Amino acid sequence: MQAADPVSQTGPPVGAAYDKVTYDPAFAAEEAAAGATSDPVVESKLRIKRDVNDPCSVNPNGYGPVSDPDTYASFMSDSQFGAIANAAVVPQGYSLSYSNMNGSAQGNGYMGLYTLQSFDTIKCQQYCDAAFSCYAINVYMERDPKYNPADSCPNPQSTTNFKCTLWGLPLTDTGATGQGQYRNQFRIGIRGSNGYSKFPPPAAQNGFDGPVAFGGAIQAPGNNMGSKYYPGVYDPGQCAAACTASTDYDKKYLSSNGAYDACNFFNSFVVSKNNQPQGTYCAMYTTPWDKSYSTNVGQYNGSDYYSVSQSYGYTLNPQDPGTVSSSA
Repeated sequence: MQAADPVSQTGPPVGAAYDKVTYDPAFAAEEAAAGATSDPVVESKLRIKRDVNDPCSVNPNGYGPVSDPDTYASFMSDSQFGAIANAAVVPQGYSLSYSNMNGSAQGNGYMGLYTLQSFDTIKCQQYCDAAFSCYAINVYMERDPKYNPADSCPNPQSTTNFKCTLWGLPLTDTGATGQGQYRNQFRIGIRGSNGYSKFPPPAAQNGFDGPVAFGGAIQAPGNNMGSKYYPGVYDPGQCAAACTASTDYDKKYLSSNGAYDACNFFNSFVVSKNNQPQGTYCAMYTTPWDKSYSTNVGQYNGSDYYSVSQSYGYTLNPQDPGTVSSSA
């Protein structure tokens, strides 16, 4: 087997606060097809823009704690960072790949970076679920310079950022090798690095196309038939059965023109209260909806946060027109 070409980027840019996810699955498929029939391989056009900051300019202040004294050695031995990482919840729909490492994820499959306001694994999960082909996340704390190091400010004070990176491949502890590096005399450090990999998708359902991964629950402008909730194990098969039964029931009560509500699409997902899963939710529709409508990732009810995970869409094939002909 021929070795793969080296990838152009195996992790986030040093000191970056944001690195936009630019992966386009349609373009990637087109490029792969072109590469399979041409030699040399077509040069990749998937590029991530990097910010170039002015020397000694002020960087955004991080939300994490700063070690005392403010040195790299103190940061790397400070027990509070390990405590933060170990206390983090595992997002629903993901498994813990590793925890409290002193290195960020590196390697193939890097997709983008977000800076968070806390060690918020659920927020990072929501970013991943909203992105195409995201299968894992890395949440960690990074010691960054308060000012961009230069000869006139070679070793500035530090700030601690909570960072979330998205990955198109599952993560393992052997890939947590990003140790930070020097910027002039300032040394970047990584602490409390947790990796989480997404569960495999649920099973296909007879008579339906799918599952198609969504970023959240569908929030469509119409054609909603209603929803069902089933406590216990997450099982989209319950949704498929409810969808089919709803159509069969409505066929018994036709309108005057022979029309009925046909369930042509359902969205199955898990709603968790403060990261504790409640069961299988099924939203049923007469018309299919795509991922661009899966924008309901969660909300607060008082002090409780209800988050959405493992959201998938299933489309009836063939579609039911929702009418009975006069000759039937």
